[in-house]
Amino acid sequence: MNRPVWAGMTASLQRELHHLRRDRADLLLVTLLPALMLGVMAWLFAASVMRDIPIAVVDLDRSAESRQLTRMLDASPGVRVTSQPSSLADAQSEIRRLEVFAVVLVPRDATRNALRGRQGAVFAYYNATYLTTGQSAVRDIVEAVSAWNARLLGERIAKQVGPATLRAPPIAVQSDILHNPARSYELFLLPLLFPAVLSLGLALAVAASLGREVRDGHLRDWLGAAPWAAIAGKIAPYVALFSLYGALGVLYLALLRGDGIAGSALLLMLAQPLFYLACAAVGLLFVGLTRDMGTSLSAIGLSIGTALAFSGATFPVVDAPLFTRIWNVLLPLTAYVKVQTQQQFVGAPWSVSLWPLGTLLLMVLVAGGIGGWRLIAAARSPDPLPPAAQNEAGA
Repeated sequence: MNRPVWAGMTASLQRELHHLRRDRADLLLVTLLPALMLGVMAWLFAASVMRDIPIAVVDLDRSAESRQLTRMLDASPGVRVTSQPSSLADAQSEIRRLEVFAVVLVPRDATRNALRGRQGAVFAYYNATYLTTGQSAVRDIVEAVSAWNARLLGERIAKQVGPATLRAPPIAVQSDILHNPARSYELFLLPLLFPAVLSLGLALAVAASLGREVRDGHLRDWLGAAPWAAIAGKIAPYVALFSLYGALGVLYLALLRGDGIAGSALLLMLAQPLFYLACAAVGLLFVGLTRDMGTSLSAIGLSIGTALAFSGATFPVVDAPLFTRIWNVLLPLTAYVKVQTQQQFVGAPWSVSLWPLGTLLLMVLVAGGIGGWRLIAAARSPDPLPPAAQNEAGA
């Protein structure tokens, strides 16, 4: 690196650090606030797994076996029988009042039909407007009913018809949970929330930092003779700081709350600065195109602020509308989540993660290149004011 470039980067870095020392509000926004948000989210999801979800049991069978099922449901760690209404209509009223999230209905003569060799049924209804809570309750209900069914088969039906006449179904489905066997919501949500929140904070900080130079009319003086070095120096402290937050978040989840890093820790750490550099490039792109701080911050809120919903990790994008699939590909969070899942949880070969890492690098070059080029062009133009200021001046 030649002397003018190094001098330009150093001067820009010192300029930004000086601003942060002088402006306590901006300093707190990139230091205390992100750490506080990560800590609050870690505390909120520390319970890991949903417990004691309230459900109702409508027992129309009123037999010893159906009462045993109610006790087994109440003993299940995931659900808690909070009421036993006399009818399904009463149970549905409790669902509408959000007092319970699922209802188990044991029809009349259900166990008698089973003991006579006919098909019995137990019905489970859950509130799909609270999809995650309802599905979690239904999983525990199915497990409790399966255990009750096996007990009924072994203790009552086998005694009546004889053990020799019992046979297993010809084909059975056996399912195994991979890479999150405890079904921990902490290990599902926090690896997504941590980078989503941090990427938004970094992009906003970078856009505010760049936009401040445009707003105050210092763009030309700040960029100087080595404009790319000046841009790199201004972005560097934010990328370094948020990369540290991201690495600490990964280590917290892997070493303190999870089972370690299944794949390459080196690639996972390499992904941190690449990801946050890509987010900074998006901020640079919006500032370069608009040359207005307010517009840039709004655009970041609409893009990076909504990245979690479009990343494919929470809501599927398979067979989604074309816009959703294109937007999914353009978001830095999408590529980062792939690397994180592959290396932290799945243990994929390192070569598999080269593609999403390359995608992040491409975003840095394309978005950062376009944004920097437009910003430099604005500084070299006769009137480096933003379009909004030019309109006001003309008026």
